[in-house]
Amino acid sequence: MFIPLVKMLVDDHKYHVITEDNHDEWTAAQDYSMLFFGGDGERLDETPDVAVVVPMLEKQFRGKFKPAVVAREAERPLQVKYRFNAFPALVFLKGDRYLGTITRMQDWTDYVSMVEEILEKEPTEPPSFKLPHGCGPDDSTEAVH
Repeated sequence: MFIPLVKMLVDDHKYHVITEDNHDEWTAAQDYSMLFFGGDGERLDETPDVAVVVPMLEKQFRGKFKPAVVAREAERPLQVKYRFNAFPALVFLKGDRYLGTITRMQDWTDYVSMVEEILEKEPTEPPSFKLPHGCGPDDSTEAVH
């Protein structure tokens, strides 16, 4: 279930909802895409703010990427795939290949410069990250690749 501002992205802006089942096909069909991971919008104060920014970024970049909203039940599995450790997050892809991630709420000028930089990159593997102590399956702080 989405909070109202995230639901607006789907209902009013007609953004596609990404699930585990349709993720691969949908992302491969796009030249560039931006996946919005809202996280628990009832708990995270920044989720509504980032939801407002998503269509503004789409407008700023004049259709350079296709935005989509990741379904709540698909967020954790796809978070592992793209290896980011904070919500809300915007994951940028070229086709089905990873370009970069922006997490949490940012200043507008920072968003614009970060998105410009990300869109100019060549696709890579998502970066590895260390899970905080107590979060790993064996309570380790091993890097996740």
